[in-house]
Amino acid sequence: MKSLLLLLPLCAVALAHPVPESPLWLTYPGGNGPGKGRHIVLIAADQEDRSEQSMPMMARILSTQHGFDCTVLFGVNERGEVDPTLPVYPEKGKEAEFKEHHIPGTEHLASADLVLFFTRLLTLPKLEQEHIVKYVDSGKPIIALRTANHGFRTALPYRIHGRQVRWGEDVLGGTFLEHHGQWQADSTRGRIVEEQRSHPVLTGVTDIWGNSDVYRTYPKGAALPPGCTALVWGQPLMGRKPEDPPNDQLEPLPVAWVKSWQTSLGRTARVFHCTMGSGVDLQSPGLRRLIINAAYWGMGMETAITPGHSVDIVGEYQPHGR
Repeated sequence: MKSLLLLLPLCAVALAHPVPESPLWLTYPGGNGPGKGRHIVLIAADQEDRSEQSMPMMARILSTQHGFDCTVLFGVNERGEVDPTLPVYPEKGKEAEFKEHHIPGTEHLASADLVLFFTRLLTLPKLEQEHIVKYVDSGKPIIALRTANHGFRTALPYRIHGRQVRWGEDVLGGTFLEHHGQWQADSTRGRIVEEQRSHPVLTGVTDIWGNSDVYRTYPKGAALPPGCTALVWGQPLMGRKPEDPPNDQLEPLPVAWVKSWQTSLGRTARVFHCTMGSGVDLQSPGLRRLIINAAYWGMGMETAITPGHSVDIVGEYQPHGR
């Protein structure tokens, strides 16, 4: 009996969430599921698409229905409050007064098995940038949603063989160049690339629609960079309802793709990027399934993906629209 009692605290420690509770971030212990023992960090720090609402929702699904321990980190203001209204550029003539952004808890990326980035034009303190670079160079998987492809206003302190690494173009496979259509007037119908129908990330994915517009991430007449595999094309619609007709004047562009990232030590990280992902977009079960499948795939768990695993929202989710 004595030896059993001695073992119990060790078991408790082994099952504990890897990040301590704090008023500065949210932790969601994993329930039963294939993700037991794996840790996902979701970073919510944009000013347009309500990631401060959607990332906790996604974390609840991943933890409750799939077993992953999840941590949500937020961009906060000087009072430590989650604040999606912080400016991203200094006011003209008041550059010296511009305040850096701040994401408490970036040190916990070290314990992550996967990080989901939802950032936009951040100016972060050096230490927080270094935590991010250390993760990106670790060879562990990366998911980036919507504005994350222009997630940092200045280059991260990340060079390989003397060359500056570009976060959007190099790591993710594309950065925001322009709105393909009318911003806040169009919506997007996702069309699966038939040649990739058997890709694990597309397992069970059918209908995808979101009220955000399509991003152009490469110049007109070009294509996704070599090494990127498009999974979903985005067709702009003539309005912001799922039943609106397609805008035949606008070609579909890739809105979801996968690629690999080679780190400074030659490690290979799996990368999934989706230019959809606003708070309202993520009311789409198809889009949620796409992202959750990508989490499994990123961690090399594609054999655990099933077409029927639940992507149902846990609790209430009423995102603010734009």
